[in-house]
Amino acid sequence: MIPAQFDYERPSSLEQACQALASDEDAKVLAGGQSLLPLLRLRLAYPSKLVDVGRIAELKGVHDRGDHVFIGAMATHDEVLRSPVVRDGCPLVALAAAQVADPAIRHRGTFGGSLAHADPAGDLPAVALALEAVFVAASAQGEREIPAAAFFVDYWESALRQGEILTGVKVPKLGAGWGFHYEKFHRTAQAWAIVGVAAAVRRSNGSIAEARIGLTNMGATPVRARATEAALQGVELGDQVRQACEEAAADTSPPADLHAQPDYRRHLARVLTHRAVRTATASP
Repeated sequence: MIPAQFDYERPSSLEQACQALASDEDAKVLAGGQSLLPLLRLRLAYPSKLVDVGRIAELKGVHDRGDHVFIGAMATHDEVLRSPVVRDGCPLVALAAAQVADPAIRHRGTFGGSLAHADPAGDLPAVALALEAVFVAASAQGEREIPAAAFFVDYWESALRQGEILTGVKVPKLGAGWGFHYEKFHRTAQAWAIVGVAAAVRRSNGSIAEARIGLTNMGATPVRARATEAALQGVELGDQVRQACEEAAADTSPPADLHAQPDYRRHLARVLTHRAVRTATASP
């Protein structure tokens, strides 16, 4: 199908982009376009204007900010997964970015665009939730920060207000003693996750001192597996870990679609959580 007619602007600064969005309540931001363009072709989105932020230098790059890594919204998935700053400071982000779609999409799609799209089947939202990342948004009224727990509101709906642009994401560095893994079950390499699990685990004296687990495609938004996180605390590495991971699907509302029913997704959540935790505890 052919997209509906729209106006197009390509500002060269963040200030100009904010002004362009503020002037039209039906305008949308165009970053890498890997999520938005298919919606336009299917006429599932009808923006009156596209504001292309591809030229804005302030939105690009990956930066070491001491206690956190700041990832610009326009950094591509490929830039993120190859960045030494990301690999050293927040390796879980690099692990998940490497599993986003395929190389062609990873070279065009952007880190911020994927998160702002707020698809619960996307790989990065669960990672941001598990790492307790903070989203930075700008508008004509100024800048504000949004914690990951408040950013994802519903299917394809984020906490970004009309006229706001996601400028980047602050990802905390968890430091020594933490292990990470992202486990994903999907039909093909390019497909969305049927279920995915982002795990960050801190070990101490042969047991698990703390665990953070984010679930992909187990509800209308990414979900923290709070019951399993609590059950894992203080558990010695071994069979008790598997038992704790049986709680991974508690308080979730997985969707039903052509690829999987809710019961199957709950089963996958338990199995994949155990795999992710086990691998995270074994990682250096």
